[in-house]
Amino acid sequence: MEHIIEQLIEGLPSVVLFLIIGVTLYILGKGADWLVDEAVVLSTQWGLGKAVIGATIVSIGTTTPEAAVSVLSAIQGKPGLALGNAVGSIICDTGLILGLASLIAPLSFNRQLASRLSNVQVGAGILMVLACVPWSSPIKAFSEGGVLPQFMGFVFVVLLGLYIWQSIRWAGTATQDTENEDDIESGSSNTFLTLMKLIGAIAIVVISAQILIPTVSVLAVRFKVPESIISLTLVAFGTSLPELVTAITAVRRGHGELAVGNIIGADILNVLFVAGVSAAATKGGLVADAHFFQFAFPAMLFILIVFRYGIFVSGSQLKRPFGVVLVAVWLVVQVLSGFLGMGTH
Repeated sequence: MEHIIEQLIEGLPSVVLFLIIGVTLYILGKGADWLVDEAVVLSTQWGLGKAVIGATIVSIGTTTPEAAVSVLSAIQGKPGLALGNAVGSIICDTGLILGLASLIAPLSFNRQLASRLSNVQVGAGILMVLACVPWSSPIKAFSEGGVLPQFMGFVFVVLLGLYIWQSIRWAGTATQDTENEDDIESGSSNTFLTLMKLIGAIAIVVISAQILIPTVSVLAVRFKVPESIISLTLVAFGTSLPELVTAITAVRRGHGELAVGNIIGADILNVLFVAGVSAAATKGGLVADAHFFQFAFPAMLFILIVFRYGIFVSGSQLKRPFGVVLVAVWLVVQVLSGFLGMGTH
């Protein structure tokens, strides 16, 4: 979709592009406000807690475009892009987005539920790496790479269903949210209508992001911004923009648990949904080049383990010092990635 938008706007005057950016940013912000409000209302109506709504419905909505792009890449004979998109998004979501969100304000969360979801998050990352290893000769992964086979794609899709079911079960046994619960009138509106509003808000956020990124990219080219800068920032940043806007809006409105749940859920879905559906749709599976094993997979697992440790030691809040740690880890990964010539988000 972004390529089509880029072609449509390429001939427009720069002043019109600036106008498009301004209007899109406004719509993106309003859409995120709406998304967070409806997610909080729905969590109260269903009695599931904001973390679970963030980790399931909201995350599925914000990662669906990534899944669509990855599936198309895999079908069109570019399976490496599909896997790179999933791994890069996990690194960006966990390090940059969650780090920035906790720098804005401490993120409150239900420790019991967040701990369980975080275990699934790390487990999903490890499972993806293990599934790509050529087990007939594991050491060759570092020189020849491996493959995420098609049958594992189907396994991931089944695990996706189990994850959603188990998240709802855990929510039923966990102590419910206390933050800002009085702001919402439980059952004050029709649940189906709330769900439709939430889906509509997710669509606004996702579509706005897909219009914004190519518009900024076209302007950057016109103003002779180096291509390497564009690819390292706009292109890599683009697919995670819905999660970023949602997380920052949730924090601004005092719903830290929704932000934490959304990012954990997005990471899990990048494995089970984005990589899983892409692998299932491709006979040869998803190719993991040697650089995945040399750098991308270790970087992804490292940042997931740092976050898991943060959940373990943070009590019931992710505080600003830990936000600094997450952003610092993300920056180190980016610097090493640029130095080694291996692209990650």
